[in-house]
Amino acid sequence: MDVFEAIKLRRSVRAYRDKPVEEEKIQKLLEAARLAPSAKNRQEWRFIVVTDKRTRELLVDACKGQKFVGEAPVIIVGLADPSVSRWYKVDLGISMEHIVLEATELGLGTCWIGAFYEDKVKEILNIPENKEVVALLTVGYPREEGPRLTGRKKLEEIVCYEKYCFED
Repeated sequence: MDVFEAIKLRRSVRAYRDKPVEEEKIQKLLEAARLAPSAKNRQEWRFIVVTDKRTRELLVDACKGQKFVGEAPVIIVGLADPSVSRWYKVDLGISMEHIVLEATELGLGTCWIGAFYEDKVKEILNIPENKEVVALLTVGYPREEGPRLTGRKKLEEIVCYEKYCFED
């Protein structure tokens, strides 16, 4: 599978099979994140990989009751120190998207989780106060196969050349 095919196949998965993700696949996802670019090559991102069932269940409440969070066999929590770089959210987003695309190639599904109570996530995972939880990512084998097609805007609706051209 090439990168563009992975981009086209990627979808948000909210229903996972009750099947653990192999350790070698988890390591490959993390290696994909490690290789991502970052501002001034600071690589400020940090990841917590959660596979423990009880901890995943606790994270459901911290993720505003999204039950599928606890059903995913793996949750990757992305965090960073905001004092290191003003680009920490962008850098972490790039590294997590590397995970998403590699997961797609490996036959795994993912879903970005942006709706969560940071204080609860920090408490559950013993994250220091000076770190910011930027996003969580569920990972696992999708219950349903194949991409779910969602509407996408046409290029001419989102792209200008040389100057601003949109009619707000």
